[in-house]
Amino acid sequence: MSGAAFIAVDWGTTNRRTYLIEGADVVATERDEMGILSIPAGGFPKAVAALRARHGGLPMLLAGMVGSNRGWHDAGYVPAPAALPDLAAHLVSPLDGIAIVPGVCRDVGRRQDVMRGEEVQLLGAIEAGLAPADALLCQPGTHAKWATMEGGTLADFTTAMTGEMFALLKAHALIGGEMAGEVDADDAFCEGVAACADEDLLAALFGVRAASILGRRAPGTAAAYVSGLLIGSDCRARITQPGQRVHLLANGLLARLYSAAIAIAGGEAVLVDSHAAFVAGITRIWDIKS
Repeated sequence: MSGAAFIAVDWGTTNRRTYLIEGADVVATERDEMGILSIPAGGFPKAVAALRARHGGLPMLLAGMVGSNRGWHDAGYVPAPAALPDLAAHLVSPLDGIAIVPGVCRDVGRRQDVMRGEEVQLLGAIEAGLAPADALLCQPGTHAKWATMEGGTLADFTTAMTGEMFALLKAHALIGGEMAGEVDADDAFCEGVAACADEDLLAALFGVRAASILGRRAPGTAAAYVSGLLIGSDCRARITQPGQRVHLLANGLLARLYSAAIAIAGGEAVLVDSHAAFVAGITRIWDIKS
């Protein structure tokens, strides 16, 4: 381990989290809403310089959407199966003292998939011993990632547009008007998870409208029910055997929702600290590159 201090940034679409790391220790951290969509055209060098200046001008290692074709500099993709040394070997350096971690892609047959940012957390979870070397990992979100880890490598993965589909339905679909109320792992949510096992998803979604018209759904419960339908379908597609463990990189509401859905689908959720996983992954990449 090099032990040299550096600045690590998990830079996503809508927010970014910065870590000042010395050895294996995080000595300072900050989070803001300066995701890549908040940076004006040509503004990344200035934004990076300001962030670097706030943390002593140390070298930086960036991960996430900052390295996408919509970010600062396209860092490309490493094909799966991939491990942390593969990521370290393909870092891209747009400026002196600054490197960007590549994403991971799957491009076999008719199924293509990509991830950017999640690979550091998924592999970092294995590096930190937060999940075993052979495991099924899930990182929920707008685009939920399900990763198969084999021998400590990211062997395969699938992305599901679960969170984005919920947002699109609520904002633009016919059933959006019915999707009122808070979403939590309550009875309505669990009802949706159970229903997706017996009905096809598209028909079940239209049923939200019909149930509202016919007075068969209590006001304020449809949003949780639809969330249950979507997350339940997502989980049922991945859990292939009773009691299957899913290492879940989530906290708060998403942890509650996916834990409940995984249990109803016959699996067992094991919560993993995603921030600790990121720090372990990015630190290992830094040490390899150094």
